[in-house]
Amino acid sequence: MLKYTSLVALAAALGLLNSAAGADNLKVGVIATLSGPPAVNGQQLRNGFALAVKDLGGKLGGVDTEVVVVDDELKPDVAVTKVKSLIDRDKVDFVVGPIFSNILGAIEKPVTEANVFLISPNAGSSAFAGKDCSPNFFVTSYQNDQVHEVSGQYAQDAGFKKAIIIVPNYQAGKDAAAGFKHKFTGEILDEIYVPLGQLDYAAELSKIAAASPDAIYAFLPGGMGVNFVKQYRQAGLADKIPFLSAFTVDESTLPAQQDAALGMYAGANWAPNLDTPQNKAFVDAYIKEYNAIPATYAFQAYDAALLIDSAVRAVKGNLADKDGLRAALAKADFKSLRGAFKFNNNHYPIQNFYLTKVAKRADGKYETEIVKAVFTNYGDPYAKDCPLK
Repeated sequence: MLKYTSLVALAAALGLLNSAAGADNLKVGVIATLSGPPAVNGQQLRNGFALAVKDLGGKLGGVDTEVVVVDDELKPDVAVTKVKSLIDRDKVDFVVGPIFSNILGAIEKPVTEANVFLISPNAGSSAFAGKDCSPNFFVTSYQNDQVHEVSGQYAQDAGFKKAIIIVPNYQAGKDAAAGFKHKFTGEILDEIYVPLGQLDYAAELSKIAAASPDAIYAFLPGGMGVNFVKQYRQAGLADKIPFLSAFTVDESTLPAQQDAALGMYAGANWAPNLDTPQNKAFVDAYIKEYNAIPATYAFQAYDAALLIDSAVRAVKGNLADKDGLRAALAKADFKSLRGAFKFNNNHYPIQNFYLTKVAKRADGKYETEIVKAVFTNYGDPYAKDCPLK
């Protein structure tokens, strides 16, 4: 299964693979999209988790840790095959990932029903936040709708009357549109659903220009966002129609978008300039290690490692104590990079959300910066339907 020799070399260089790995070692499988245009997101996830393990001395909860990294290729059937191999062959104690919600939908049951803990540092589908929540599934990011609600609330507060939504045609795209509409009560002139991975937006941009909305809302992650933002700017729309988004202008896409993204807004549960000593140390370490600004994918993966560290430490390294691990994970007794954080009963976070804006740093790199807090200690609405206590 592990054909990614370059990734193995990277993990070894970071001290993630312990050559003396034995039965008592902790094993974590990391599954992310590491090929194609969305690979920039998966690389951030992988790097954030790797950095945390390195910072913790190659151990989680005081236990020597082996990390096995696999590429889901953004193909649900491939993801299922690889995650089953992580469980059956590699005997992992935890699976960390994925990036995309369609992959999460494919792997959630194979992992959790094998009594292995699945920690998602990005995908937060509504499908597992309500009645189908799982005692073995935890999310260190958000419920998908929430981060999109930030822009919906901002659009509402700004007095916009008409908006257009453009998202990929898969679960997270549908959650994005729903999240924006939860808070924005104005007229939705159009909901444009494009194939996941689409890179040419000439037809969609013509439609947006003709409709002349007060704002657009875009959820186009990875390479999709890189191309859309460049084409939006080139079409002359950036100075005419306010651009609101999530995961379209972020630290994974900004190195390619650069000035084309300046001034564009997004919603997030964190930003690199969040002013806490722990976050500053993380951002500085990430830049030193990877010569790049971390995105939410990286910080949420770093937090996933801290979560596992706290749980393993709580059971004193007894990985056979599944009930103890589960209770410790739910307690979330660690200091998140984002500051205030706790799990709701559905194992999705209760946390703050911010409006962010793209800016150019003094060092010439680009980042999103917090404009203001939009929601404080915010839990998702699906938790009420989750039977977990």
